[in-house]
Parts: sequence; C-alpha cells; structure tokens
Amino acid sequence: MYVLLMFLNVSFTNNTPELSSAFRVGELSPEICSSERYDSLNMRFVGNWPFGPSCAIAVDSTRDIVFCNSGGGVYILDVSDLSNPVKLSEIRTRGMVRGLFYESSTERLYIAAQENGLEIWNVADSGNPEKLGSCDTPGWAYGVDVVGNYAYVSDYASDLRVIDISSPENPEEVSYFIGEFGAACDIEISGNYAFVANGHAGLQVIDISTPSNPTDEGYLDTPGSANGIAIAGSYAYVADWLEGLRVIDISTPSNPTEVGSCHTPGFARDVAVSGNYAFVTDGVEGLSIIDISTPETPVEVDSLDIPDDAHDVVVSGNYAFIAHWRDAGFRIIDISTPEDPEEIGYYNTTRSIAYDVEVKGNYAYIADNSYGLAVIDISIPSNPTEVGFYDTPGYARDLEISGDYAYVADADSGLRVIDISTPENPEEIGFYDTPGRAWDVAVSGDYAYVADDGSGLRVIDISTPEDPTEVGFYDTPGYARNLDIFGDYAYVADDDSGLRVINISNPSSPTEVGAYDTTGNVRDVAVSGNYAFMAYYSGLQIVDISTPEDPFEVGSYNATGSSAEGVLVSGDYVFLVDNSKFVRIIDVSTPEDPEEVGFYGTPGDGPNGVTLSGSYIYVASGNAGLQIYQNLLPGGSEESSNKEQILNLTQNLFMGTAEVQVNGANLPAVLDVYDVTGRIREKTIIYSSLPVTVGAFLKPGIYFVKVKGLNPVKILKLK
Repeated sequence: MYVLLMFLNVSFTNNTPELSSAFRVGELSPEICSSERYDSLNMRFVGNWPFGPSCAIAVDSTRDIVFCNSGGGVYILDVSDLSNPVKLSEIRTRGMVRGLFYESSTERLYIAAQENGLEIWNVADSGNPEKLGSCDTPGWAYGVDVVGNYAYVSDYASDLRVIDISSPENPEEVSYFIGEFGAACDIEISGNYAFVANGHAGLQVIDISTPSNPTDEGYLDTPGSANGIAIAGSYAYVADWLEGLRVIDISTPSNPTEVGSCHTPGFARDVAVSGNYAFVTDGVEGLSIIDISTPETPVEVDSLDIPDDAHDVVVSGNYAFIAHWRDAGFRIIDISTPEDPEEIGYYNTTRSIAYDVEVKGNYAYIADNSYGLAVIDISIPSNPTEVGFYDTPGYARDLEISGDYAYVADADSGLRVIDISTPENPEEIGFYDTPGRAWDVAVSGDYAYVADDGSGLRVIDISTPEDPTEVGFYDTPGYARNLDIFGDYAYVADDDSGLRVINISNPSSPTEVGAYDTTGNVRDVAVSGNYAFMAYYSGLQIVDISTPEDPFEVGSYNATGSSAEGVLVSGDYVFLVDNSKFVRIIDVSTPEDPEEVGFYGTPGDGPNGVTLSGSYIYVASGNAGLQIYQNLLPGGSEESSNKEQILNLTQNLFMGTAEVQVNGANLPAVLDVYDVTGRIREKTIIYSSLPVTVGAFLKPGIYFVKVKGLNPVKILKLK
C-alpha cells in the first residue's frame, strides 16, 4: 500500500532548472535535487542571526578588506591596521558558508553557502553589501572559483556545477560533472581545467574548455582525504588531511602524477602557494610553511602554533590570513620571513555553537557553548541583532529565564546566575558548581533544578540569586540530560535509563516514585497535562503520567533516520528538533496517534533547542546560530492572503499514484516529492492546468509533495 501525504506550500523560485516529469527512485540523483531545501510545510523562514565558526576567507588587497565567514554569515573587515581589524558590515546567508571567492574587477563576492548553493553579493560599498542573486546546487556547496562569465562550484554531493553568472541577478546552472566518488571539497581553475580536491577520489581534473559540457580528463587517488588545493605553474598542491601536503605534476592533465610530499603533524586542511612556499593549515600544528622550490622534495621550514582547527588560508603579499574554526575568527600572520612567521592580528568574528534559546520580551537569550550567554534583539524578527553577551567559564548548554535572571547550565562549571535586567550588559552575580556536568536547568519558585550528567538531579535554592545553595539531590541511574518540572514532580530524561519521575514536594529530599524505560536513549522531555513528551533515539514517545508512580507509553512518532534532540509542547502541538536538521510540528491532539503536520529544514549542524513566542519559533541551530521561523498552522499566524487558490488532488488506489491539478494562474509551478528523510525523490514542472501524475516510480512509504508558488491551503492524506 502507498501512503502519500500531499503538502502544498511555499514560495516561488525562479532558479529551478526545467526537468522531465518523473524520475525513477534510486540513489539520490543530484540533477533532481531542489533549490528550495529550506521551504517546508506550514512554516516559513523569518530571519536569522547565523554567526558561528569560521572556515573560509577572501581578501581584497587593493581596499585592505578581508571577507571572513562566521557560521552562516560573512564579516567584512577593514584591515588597513593589521593589528586592529574593524568590522564594516556583515552578510547573512541561508546556508553555512564553506567557501569564498572575491572578484576584484567587479567587486563581487561569491559565496559557497553549503545547503543554499551559490550566492552572489555586490560588495562595492563595503559598508552596505547587496545580494544580487543565488543558484542552488544539489548537495553542499563547499568551494567556488570564477573565470569569465562562469562560476565553478565544488559541490560535496555532486562534484562540479557550472553556473552562468553573466547576469548576476539571475545565475543559472548550465552544466555539471558527476564522477564516481562524490565529496568534492575545494576547486581551482587553471586554463581549460577545473582541479577539484575530492575527499574520496583525491585530485580530479575536469576539462571545462566547453563550459556547457565538462568532461573527465583524469584523476589521481591521493593517499589521504583531499581537502584543499592550490595551483602554481605545472603543479597542484593538495592538502590531504592525515597525509599532509601532496605535490602533483599536472603538466599532462590527463595523467596527473605525484612527485613529492611533506607530512604535517595533524590534519592538512587547506593550502595556499606564494613564491617558493606552500602555506598549509594543519588541524594540530596550526600553520605549516613548506619550501617547495624543489617540488620533488618539499621541506617544512617552520610552523606557527595556532589553537586547534585552523581551516582556510589565503596569502596576500607578506601576510597569511587564516580562518579559524574553534575561536571563530581569523588570524593575520606576518610571513615576510617564512622561517619565522609571527601572528600580528586577530579578529573574533563570533562564537561557537548555539545549544539552547529562550525568549523574554524583545530579546532572545542563547546558550552558546564555549561563548556563554548571547543576547539578541528580536524586536525586528527578520533582522535579529546581538546587543550583549556574557562569557561563562564553562560550556553553556541550556538556560532558563526567570524574572531578571538567566540561569545557565554551564557543563563543568555548574549553574551560573546572570543578571539580565540590562540586556546590553548581562553580569554574573552568583553560581553553584555542581559535582558533574550541568546539562539542563528548570526554575520553579525559589528553586533551580539541574540535570547534572554524572550526578542526576540537583536541587538548588535560588531565593538569594547571589548565593545559590544546594539543598537536595537524587542520583539517577543513567546520565541526566534534561528535565521538566510539573507540579510536585521533576521528570528527568535520563540517557540510558529512560524517564525518571521524582517527587520534589520536599526539595531537600527528592525521591524517585516512578520510571519508564524508553526504547532508546532519551534526550529531552516536556510535560503537559497528563503526558510526558520525550525526544528519544528515533523520534517522539508519549507517556501517560496521570499516575506518576506508573507511567506508560500511549503513542509514538518515528522520525525515520533521525535522532530527536529536543522537544517543546504547546497546546495540541509538539515541536521536535532532530539531528537530521529538521524542526517538526507534531499534532498530539490524539496522543495515541500523533501526526506530523509541519516541518522545516534548518541549516548548520542540526537544531539543538527550540522555544516559542507568539507565532514565532526560535531555534538554536548549532553552528548556524539562531534561526527564526513562523508557524503557519491555524491559530499560529495570519491567514493565507490568497484563499482562492484551486488545488485538486486525486489518487489512483489501484496504481498507487496521485494526481495534482493546479490553478493556471499560478503556472508554471515546481512540484517536488520528498521522502521522510527530506530527500527529493521526484520533481516536475507543471506548465498547464492539466493533472500531473506523481508517485509512479516510488516505493511504498510516506512522501511529502510540495508545489512552489502556492500558499499553504490544505493537507490531504492519501492511502
């Protein structure tokens, strides 16, 4: 039997290539991937504060400007005083930024924005960058190089994409090359060839003499995992992860041959070449400087110790500019004497990983891992802006706002109490160092309840915020990760041992009264009425707690291929975040039969925490920072502005297919069919009001069908 969910939704795109009406389902075909992977069911993107780790950099040496990515954004920095870089402006992208290319002749910045493909920005006015256009690629855009009217993008899932940029406001893909291996990480163009550093295949050489028809020219399988590439003369220099720098003779492009190598101590991530030297960023050593005057015998002449996770490197004149992941910024290295490099400047573009978010009034407060507490002004949801921060001593994992205080679960540094009465200037006023790692915190009355990994539930008296004091504890059998307070009970998500129900009517003597062993590791819990909603290994479990001493499961929702990380309940809806980068809205009005009614694919390394305020959904999206969406379900937002849309859906039960008919006023429209993991399995362009058949080549299962250009008007389940 086929089950087909018809989800009709989302914004129109002008950049979707014309494709045939149906594709056989098999491995994910790059040519049928969507250009709108963020569009969703009953949710829409509003705004983001996307800043996080840094891994890409570009330089405008004429204007003394550096472009440095920060998570899903780019900082534009004035480096006329190398010791004191100054931010001029910032760019916000929808996807994580992986690669940058600056074209000085046009003063345009080309951004490989991972999930969002290629973005083109006019940066002639460095203080006011303007987005010109974008073109999605099927997988993850990691690198970009530009020659003439074409941008060449290394796409991790689909190798090389060739994009016509003669009209930067409307870039269009004109061709692509897909090899056997995937994992295209970096790219550089030289003459009629594209040289691709491929994590699985080593060095790929692609003939682009005819951009509309790129062809395979040759390849060399390097011993490691090719991450970065630089071309100089007849040689390609490849940063080959654990195998250091590889020197490859490309004088015969069809037969690239390794002629030399030089090991670096750790993970060679990127390489830049200037004169007789190769500058290699190494995940352990920092910057390795290698003499390549004799390509057959490259020799390291010196190195500069930089804290872990140096990524991209660009050399301009006597300086190397390094994008730094862990410290979220970039470093300026004087290399005028290669044998004695010296760091002369540093700029912290921003932060680390957003783990949790809470909203109070016009401010969102983020528990931002090693950065601490970030305060974001959300008075204009489409343009959230950081206004304050407090750097906690540990790793901020969770927080709760109560009155004028933010209570932060700060891992090894326990509970931190931060005064937020002045959001622009948050200040710590007290703390309590729990014995384990504080992972979650809930506040009720005069007490803060901490889920402490390694020591269970800790009860802390916060009646005097300046002097929090532990008054009781209960050591759970597993690893306490999250909790919720409801009445006289604390419900603890105890990884490895399920749900623990603890009576806290006497805070000084908490006592376990009940437990429910989940079918997988439980990560989070939210309680409403008679039910506990738990995020666990493969989705959502709903447990009846009407009798706290005897909890039992009544329903579940399986998010196929995903591990749920966080859960929030509001009325009849549960908001579930999972490690497949989705926020899912689950209708739990019938707890025995929960049903997904909305979802949104987030950027970054997956959402961690979620909170609501009115119709807005705030998501702590890991290294992509804060994402803001709007709930379009009934009661969640304004009604559709177009109630006259005509959608006809019918199913052929015998054939296991469905037909979609669209109002001609909305044509042409793009129809995508997704599986439950969010991967596109079928695509078609609808040119007329005649019915279009979908599902003919799909295996039995549940699918989501989206028609771009239509407001959300109905959901129909076909069986």
